[in-house]
Amino acid sequence: MAKSKGNPFPRVFVNVTLAIVCLLWLIPTLGLFVSSFRPRDEIMSSGWWTILPHRVWVTTEQIKPDPSVDRNGVMTFEGATGTFEQFRQGVESPDGKRVVWIGNKRAGTVQVQEQQWSGLPATTLQNYHDVLAGKNVTIAGNAEEAARKGEDMSDAFINSMAVTFPAVVIPILMAAFAAYGFAWMRFPGRKLVFALMVALLVVPLQIALVPVLSDYVHLRLNGTYMSVWLAHTGFGLPLAVFLLYNYISTLPREIMEAAIVDGASHFKIFWRLVLPLSTPALASFAIFQFLWVWNDYLVALIFIGNVPGVQVLTMRLADMVGSRGSDWHLLTAGGFVSMALPLIVFFSLQRYFVRGLTAGSVK
Repeated sequence: MAKSKGNPFPRVFVNVTLAIVCLLWLIPTLGLFVSSFRPRDEIMSSGWWTILPHRVWVTTEQIKPDPSVDRNGVMTFEGATGTFEQFRQGVESPDGKRVVWIGNKRAGTVQVQEQQWSGLPATTLQNYHDVLAGKNVTIAGNAEEAARKGEDMSDAFINSMAVTFPAVVIPILMAAFAAYGFAWMRFPGRKLVFALMVALLVVPLQIALVPVLSDYVHLRLNGTYMSVWLAHTGFGLPLAVFLLYNYISTLPREIMEAAIVDGASHFKIFWRLVLPLSTPALASFAIFQFLWVWNDYLVALIFIGNVPGVQVLTMRLADMVGSRGSDWHLLTAGGFVSMALPLIVFFSLQRYFVRGLTAGSVK
Protein backbone atom coordinates (compact mmCIF):
# COMPACT_ATOMS: atom_id res chain seq x y z
CA MET A 1 0.00 0.00 0.00
CA ALA A 2 1.32 3.41 -0.93
CA LYS A 3 2.27 5.58 1.98
CA SER A 4 0.04 8.66 2.25
CA LYS A 5 1.72 12.02 2.20
CA GLY A 6 1.28 14.50 5.00
CA ASN A 7 -0.59 17.76 4.69
CA PRO A 8 1.79 20.25 3.03
CA PHE A 9 -0.22 23.29 4.17
CA PRO A 10 1.65 23.89 7.50
CA ARG A 11 5.04 23.88 5.75
CA VAL A 12 3.81 26.21 3.00
CA PHE A 13 2.25 28.52 5.60
CA VAL A 14 5.49 28.67 7.61
CA ASN A 15 7.60 29.34 4.51
CA VAL A 16 5.28 32.10 3.28
CA THR A 17 5.19 33.70 6.73
CA LEU A 18 8.97 33.64 7.01
CA ALA A 19 9.31 35.12 3.53
CA ILE A 20 6.95 37.98 4.44
CA VAL A 21 8.78 38.68 7.70
CA CYS A 22 12.16 38.68 5.95
CA LEU A 23 10.81 41.01 3.27
CA LEU A 24 9.45 43.44 5.88
CA TRP A 25 12.85 43.48 7.61
CA LEU A 26 14.71 43.87 4.32
CA ILE A 27 12.67 46.75 2.86
CA PRO A 28 14.00 49.48 5.24
CA THR A 29 17.58 48.32 4.67
CA LEU A 30 17.05 48.33 0.92
CA GLY A 31 15.56 51.82 1.08
CA LEU A 32 18.53 53.05 3.12
CA PHE A 33 20.98 51.51 0.66
CA VAL A 34 19.25 52.99 -2.40
CA SER A 35 18.84 56.44 -0.83
CA SER A 36 22.53 56.57 0.06
CA PHE A 37 23.37 56.68 -3.66
CA ARG A 38 20.72 59.24 -4.70
CA PRO A 39 21.39 62.98 -5.10
CA ARG A 40 19.89 65.34 -2.57
CA ASP A 41 17.34 66.82 -4.97
CA GLU A 42 16.12 63.35 -5.97
CA ILE A 43 15.63 62.32 -2.34
CA MET A 44 13.67 65.48 -1.57
CA SER A 45 11.39 65.17 -4.59
CA SER A 46 10.60 61.43 -4.73
CA GLY A 47 10.76 58.21 -2.74
CA TRP A 48 13.51 55.64 -3.10
CA TRP A 49 11.10 53.17 -4.74
CA THR A 50 10.92 55.40 -7.81
CA ILE A 51 14.17 53.83 -9.01
CA LEU A 52 12.06 50.86 -10.15
CA PRO A 53 10.77 51.07 -13.74
CA HIS A 54 7.46 52.92 -13.80
CA ARG A 55 5.45 55.21 -16.04
CA VAL A 56 5.52 58.95 -15.34
CA TRP A 57 3.72 61.94 -16.83
CA VAL A 58 6.05 63.98 -19.05
CA THR A 59 5.10 67.41 -20.43
CA THR A 60 5.17 67.36 -24.22
CA GLU A 61 3.42 70.65 -25.01
CA GLN A 62 2.50 73.94 -23.35
CA ILE A 63 -0.52 76.00 -24.40
CA LYS A 64 -1.19 79.61 -23.57
CA PRO A 65 -5.01 79.93 -23.15
CA ASP A 66 -6.70 82.51 -25.31
CA PRO A 67 -7.84 85.58 -23.29
CA SER A 68 -11.35 85.12 -24.69
CA VAL A 69 -11.75 81.71 -23.03
CA ASP A 70 -14.20 81.82 -20.11
CA ARG A 71 -12.15 80.71 -17.10
CA ASN A 72 -15.26 80.34 -14.94
CA GLY A 73 -17.05 77.98 -17.29
CA VAL A 74 -16.34 74.70 -19.07
CA MET A 75 -13.20 74.76 -21.22
CA THR A 76 -11.76 72.38 -23.81
CA PHE A 77 -8.07 71.81 -24.56
CA GLU A 78 -6.65 69.03 -26.77
CA GLY A 79 -9.91 67.10 -26.58
CA ALA A 80 -10.16 67.29 -22.77
CA THR A 81 -13.13 69.13 -21.28
CA GLY A 82 -13.55 70.42 -17.75
CA THR A 83 -13.72 73.36 -15.38
CA PHE A 84 -10.76 75.31 -14.05
CA GLU A 85 -10.76 73.29 -10.81
CA GLN A 86 -10.79 70.02 -12.77
CA PHE A 87 -7.93 71.13 -15.00
CA ARG A 88 -5.92 72.07 -11.92
CA GLN A 89 -6.20 68.41 -10.82
CA GLY A 90 -5.62 67.10 -14.35
CA VAL A 91 -8.10 65.92 -16.99
CA GLU A 92 -7.38 63.00 -19.30
CA SER A 93 -8.21 63.34 -22.98
CA PRO A 94 -9.70 60.53 -25.09
CA ASP A 95 -6.30 59.71 -26.61
CA GLY A 96 -4.73 59.00 -23.15
CA LYS A 97 -3.04 62.36 -22.60
CA ARG A 98 -3.44 64.46 -19.47
CA VAL A 99 -4.14 68.20 -19.57
CA VAL A 100 -3.15 70.23 -16.48
CA TRP A 101 -3.65 73.92 -15.77
CA ILE A 102 -0.55 75.47 -14.18
CA GLY A 103 -0.81 78.81 -12.38
CA ASN A 104 -3.77 81.07 -11.70
CA LYS A 105 -6.85 81.69 -13.85
CA ARG A 106 -5.65 84.91 -15.39
CA ALA A 107 -2.04 84.18 -16.31
CA GLY A 108 -1.78 80.40 -16.16
CA THR A 109 -0.64 77.96 -18.83
CA VAL A 110 -1.93 74.56 -19.89
CA GLN A 111 0.43 71.58 -20.06
CA VAL A 112 -0.22 68.52 -22.18
CA GLN A 113 1.40 65.45 -20.65
CA GLU A 114 1.98 61.90 -21.87
CA GLN A 115 2.94 58.80 -19.92
CA GLN A 116 6.43 57.52 -20.58
CA TRP A 117 8.65 54.93 -18.95
CA SER A 118 11.14 56.44 -16.52
CA GLY A 119 14.80 56.29 -17.49
CA LEU A 120 17.75 55.19 -15.41
CA PRO A 121 17.76 56.84 -11.97
CA ALA A 122 20.39 59.38 -11.07
CA THR A 123 23.05 57.94 -8.74
CA THR A 124 26.16 59.36 -7.16
CA LEU A 125 29.05 58.36 -4.91
CA GLN A 126 29.43 61.93 -3.69
CA ASN A 127 27.36 61.18 -0.59
CA TYR A 128 29.91 58.65 0.64
CA HIS A 129 32.76 60.96 -0.30
CA ASP A 130 31.24 63.78 1.76
CA VAL A 131 30.56 61.50 4.72
CA LEU A 132 33.89 59.66 4.81
CA ALA A 133 36.36 62.21 3.49
CA GLY A 134 34.96 65.27 5.23
CA LYS A 135 35.38 67.61 2.28
CA ASN A 136 33.20 70.58 1.37
CA VAL A 137 29.55 69.70 0.91
CA THR A 138 28.03 71.79 -1.87
CA ILE A 139 24.25 72.07 -1.89
CA ALA A 140 22.86 73.83 -4.95
CA GLY A 141 20.64 76.81 -4.34
CA ASN A 142 21.74 77.40 -0.77
CA ALA A 143 24.81 79.62 -0.42
CA GLU A 144 24.93 79.21 3.36
CA GLU A 145 25.12 75.42 3.13
CA ALA A 146 27.77 75.42 0.40
CA ALA A 147 30.62 76.16 2.83
CA ARG A 148 29.75 73.43 5.35
CA LYS A 149 32.17 70.60 5.89
CA GLY A 150 31.48 66.90 5.54
CA GLU A 151 31.31 64.60 8.54
CA ASP A 152 34.67 62.80 8.12
CA MET A 153 33.33 59.58 9.63
CA SER A 154 36.54 57.71 8.83
CA ASP A 155 38.02 58.55 12.24
CA ALA A 156 34.80 57.49 13.99
CA PHE A 157 34.88 54.24 12.01
CA ILE A 158 38.42 53.54 13.23
CA ASN A 159 37.43 54.45 16.81
CA SER A 160 34.53 51.97 16.64
CA MET A 161 36.89 49.22 15.50
CA ALA A 162 39.32 50.10 18.29
CA VAL A 163 36.48 49.72 20.81
CA THR A 164 34.76 46.69 19.28
CA PHE A 165 37.52 44.21 18.44
CA PRO A 166 39.12 44.07 21.93
CA ALA A 167 35.63 44.03 23.51
CA VAL A 168 34.89 40.90 21.44
CA VAL A 169 38.22 39.06 21.73
CA ILE A 170 38.76 39.56 25.48
CA PRO A 171 35.43 38.05 26.68
CA ILE A 172 35.68 35.21 24.15
CA LEU A 173 39.10 34.11 25.50
CA MET A 174 38.10 34.53 29.15
CA ALA A 175 34.79 32.73 28.66
CA ALA A 176 36.44 29.90 26.75
CA PHE A 177 38.88 29.32 29.63
CA ALA A 178 36.02 29.43 32.15
CA ALA A 179 33.77 27.14 30.10
CA TYR A 180 36.55 24.56 29.78
CA GLY A 181 37.12 24.65 33.53
CA PHE A 182 33.42 24.20 34.31
CA ALA A 183 33.07 21.39 31.76
CA TRP A 184 36.22 19.29 32.23
CA MET A 185 37.87 20.24 35.51
CA ARG A 186 36.61 19.11 38.91
CA PHE A 187 36.88 21.50 41.86
CA PRO A 188 34.74 22.25 44.94
CA GLY A 189 31.72 24.48 44.32
CA ARG A 190 31.94 24.11 40.53
CA LYS A 191 28.19 23.80 40.01
CA LEU A 192 27.40 26.63 42.43
CA VAL A 193 29.87 29.01 40.78
CA PHE A 194 28.50 28.13 37.34
CA ALA A 195 24.93 28.75 38.51
CA LEU A 196 25.91 32.13 39.92
CA MET A 197 27.70 33.00 36.68
CA VAL A 198 24.65 32.17 34.57
CA ALA A 199 22.37 34.00 37.02
CA LEU A 200 24.21 37.23 36.17
CA LEU A 201 22.42 37.16 32.80
CA VAL A 202 19.41 38.79 34.51
CA VAL A 203 21.46 41.84 35.61
CA PRO A 204 21.06 44.62 33.02
CA LEU A 205 24.03 46.78 32.21
CA GLN A 206 22.06 50.00 32.63
CA ILE A 207 21.55 49.64 36.40
CA ALA A 208 25.30 49.29 36.94
CA LEU A 209 26.38 52.32 34.92
CA VAL A 210 26.48 54.76 37.86
CA PRO A 211 28.48 52.60 40.33
CA VAL A 212 30.83 51.40 37.57
CA LEU A 213 31.37 54.99 36.44
CA SER A 214 32.14 55.99 40.04
CA ASP A 215 34.77 53.26 40.27
CA TYR A 216 36.26 54.31 36.93
CA VAL A 217 36.62 57.88 38.16
CA HIS A 218 38.57 56.70 41.20
CA LEU A 219 40.74 54.43 39.04
CA ARG A 220 41.20 57.18 36.42
CA LEU A 221 39.86 54.92 33.67
CA ASN A 222 37.02 57.20 32.67
CA GLY A 223 37.41 58.59 29.15
CA THR A 224 39.58 55.68 27.94
CA TYR A 225 38.85 52.75 25.67
CA MET A 226 39.87 50.42 28.49
CA SER A 227 36.76 51.43 30.44
CA VAL A 228 34.49 50.35 27.58
CA TRP A 229 36.41 47.10 27.05
CA LEU A 230 36.04 46.17 30.72
CA ALA A 231 32.34 47.08 30.83
CA HIS A 232 31.44 45.02 27.77
CA THR A 233 33.67 42.17 28.93
CA GLY A 234 32.09 41.99 32.36
CA PHE A 235 28.53 42.06 31.14
CA GLY A 236 29.20 39.82 28.14
CA LEU A 237 30.89 37.03 30.09
CA PRO A 238 27.74 35.34 31.52
CA LEU A 239 26.22 34.74 28.08
CA ALA A 240 29.59 33.75 26.64
CA VAL A 241 30.28 31.20 29.41
CA PHE A 242 26.78 29.76 29.07
CA LEU A 243 27.01 29.31 25.28
CA LEU A 244 30.55 27.94 25.30
CA TYR A 245 29.92 25.59 28.22
CA ASN A 246 26.98 24.00 26.37
CA TYR A 247 29.25 23.30 23.44
CA ILE A 248 32.51 22.33 25.15
CA SER A 249 30.76 19.93 27.53
CA THR A 250 29.53 17.90 24.54
CA LEU A 251 32.99 17.32 23.04
CA PRO A 252 33.95 13.62 22.97
CA ARG A 253 35.45 12.48 26.28
CA GLU A 254 37.69 10.02 24.45
CA ILE A 255 39.67 12.89 22.88
CA MET A 256 40.34 14.46 26.27
CA GLU A 257 41.32 11.14 27.85
CA ALA A 258 43.67 10.33 24.97
CA ALA A 259 45.34 13.72 25.32
CA ILE A 260 45.78 13.24 29.09
CA VAL A 261 47.28 9.77 28.53
CA ASP A 262 49.76 11.34 26.08
CA GLY A 263 50.83 13.72 28.84
CA ALA A 264 49.10 16.90 27.65
CA SER A 265 48.38 19.55 30.28
CA HIS A 266 45.00 21.24 30.67
CA PHE A 267 46.30 24.34 28.92
CA LYS A 268 47.61 22.33 25.98
CA ILE A 269 44.33 20.41 25.70
CA PHE A 270 42.44 23.66 25.77
CA TRP A 271 44.66 25.45 23.23
CA ARG A 272 45.29 22.59 20.79
CA LEU A 273 41.98 20.69 20.97
CA VAL A 274 39.13 22.60 22.58
CA LEU A 275 39.54 25.95 20.84
CA PRO A 276 39.73 24.53 17.27
CA LEU A 277 36.78 22.20 17.92
CA SER A 278 34.71 25.05 19.44
CA THR A 279 34.80 27.30 16.37
CA PRO A 280 30.98 27.25 15.82
CA ALA A 281 30.25 28.33 19.40
CA LEU A 282 32.99 30.96 19.36
CA ALA A 283 31.65 32.37 16.09
CA SER A 284 28.09 32.49 17.45
CA PHE A 285 29.07 34.52 20.47
CA ALA A 286 31.39 36.68 18.36
CA ILE A 287 28.41 37.71 16.22
CA PHE A 288 26.31 38.57 19.27
CA GLN A 289 29.07 40.50 21.02
CA PHE A 290 30.23 42.30 17.88
CA LEU A 291 26.74 43.54 17.00
CA TRP A 292 26.07 44.58 20.59
CA VAL A 293 29.30 46.56 21.00
CA TRP A 294 29.35 48.03 17.48
CA ASN A 295 25.78 49.36 17.81
CA ASP A 296 26.22 50.52 21.41
CA TYR A 297 25.68 54.19 22.12
CA LEU A 298 24.93 54.50 25.84
CA VAL A 299 28.01 52.75 27.27
CA ALA A 300 30.41 54.56 24.93
CA LEU A 301 28.76 57.91 25.64
CA ILE A 302 29.02 57.50 29.43
CA PHE A 303 32.49 55.98 29.71
CA ILE A 304 34.28 57.70 26.80
CA GLY A 305 32.35 60.94 26.47
CA ASN A 306 31.16 62.83 23.42
CA VAL A 307 34.59 64.21 22.51
CA PRO A 308 35.13 64.61 18.72
CA GLY A 309 38.52 62.89 18.75
CA VAL A 310 37.24 59.66 20.36
CA GLN A 311 33.67 59.52 19.08
CA VAL A 312 32.45 56.16 17.80
CA LEU A 313 30.09 55.78 14.85
CA THR A 314 26.90 55.77 16.90
CA MET A 315 27.85 59.10 18.49
CA ARG A 316 28.73 60.63 15.14
CA LEU A 317 25.43 59.49 13.63
CA ALA A 318 23.53 60.98 16.56
CA ASP A 319 25.34 64.29 16.01
CA MET A 320 24.50 64.15 12.29
CA VAL A 321 20.80 63.68 13.05
CA GLY A 322 20.91 66.80 15.20
CA SER A 323 23.02 68.98 12.89
CA ARG A 324 21.94 67.66 9.45
CA GLY A 325 18.39 66.52 10.04
CA SER A 326 17.32 67.58 6.54
CA ASP A 327 20.36 66.23 4.68
CA TRP A 328 18.99 62.77 4.03
CA HIS A 329 21.61 62.05 1.39
CA LEU A 330 24.31 62.28 4.08
CA LEU A 331 22.31 60.55 6.83
CA THR A 332 21.55 57.52 4.68
CA ALA A 333 25.16 57.23 3.52
CA GLY A 334 26.38 57.50 7.11
CA GLY A 335 23.83 54.94 8.26
CA PHE A 336 24.90 52.43 5.67
CA VAL A 337 28.58 53.00 6.49
CA SER A 338 27.81 51.97 10.07
CA MET A 339 25.99 48.85 8.81
CA ALA A 340 28.62 47.67 6.35
CA LEU A 341 31.07 46.00 8.74
CA PRO A 342 28.41 44.21 10.88
CA LEU A 343 26.89 42.80 7.69
CA ILE A 344 30.29 41.54 6.57
CA VAL A 345 30.92 39.92 9.96
CA PHE A 346 27.49 38.28 10.08
CA PHE A 347 27.58 36.84 6.58
CA SER A 348 31.15 35.65 7.10
CA LEU A 349 30.26 33.73 10.28
CA GLN A 350 26.58 32.91 9.70
CA ARG A 351 27.34 29.31 8.68
CA TYR A 352 28.45 28.70 12.28
CA PHE A 353 25.61 30.67 13.84
CA VAL A 354 22.80 28.11 14.17
CA ARG A 355 25.22 25.23 14.78
CA GLY A 356 26.85 27.09 17.66
CA LEU A 357 23.56 28.15 19.27
CA THR A 358 22.00 24.67 19.15
CA ALA A 359 25.14 22.85 20.29
CA GLY A 360 24.49 20.89 23.48
CA SER A 361 20.70 21.10 23.18
CA VAL A 362 20.43 17.49 21.97
CA LYS A 363 22.56 14.70 23.43
